[in-house]
Amino acid sequence: MTHPERISPALRTEALEQLLTERGLVDSGVMDKFIANYETNVGPLNGAKVVAKAWTDPEYRERLLADGTAAIKELGFSGPQGEHIVVVENTPAVHNVTVCTLCSCYPWPVLGLPPSWYKDPAYRARVVREPRTVLHEMGLDLPAETEIVVRDSSSEVRWLVLPERPAGTENLSEEELIPLITRDALVGVAKVTATV
Repeated sequence: MTHPERISPALRTEALEQLLTERGLVDSGVMDKFIANYETNVGPLNGAKVVAKAWTDPEYRERLLADGTAAIKELGFSGPQGEHIVVVENTPAVHNVTVCTLCSCYPWPVLGLPPSWYKDPAYRARVVREPRTVLHEMGLDLPAETEIVVRDSSSEVRWLVLPERPAGTENLSEEELIPLITRDALVGVAKVTATV
């Protein structure tokens, strides 16, 4: 007998989709469109565009920090899981990191679907109790004097981190900045570096 925990999530997903399609409960063409939408139109690239705009346009940055949802919508990004997005700025003194301690609330319009580690119970519990250790394990070491603030997303509010702009990028255009900005930096588990 095969134990369910030994079957890969991809294989289980494929089997579930096939079963739902065979029973006429799901149209595979519609599912393909949803998946393609989240892979290409909705996702971290949208968040990178928001951040690059904020880094190059001080007035937009002010609007983004004052009302994230409205400023993000200015760029055409809205939809389910993006009804109320609050943007917080990382600085040398304060580093924000996001989590959803209850489930996996996440700002889909600007980050796409949440990565598996974001939904993992260990991340959800540990980043609240020991954020510096978790960030270190994920490859981010912050100076001891940097305060770490954990932002807990919920169905009422989803958080987006405005990362620090890296030194050496002052002369880069908005379009040149976009490829530098990663999903992990927008969640706060990484910093943006000046190289792709």
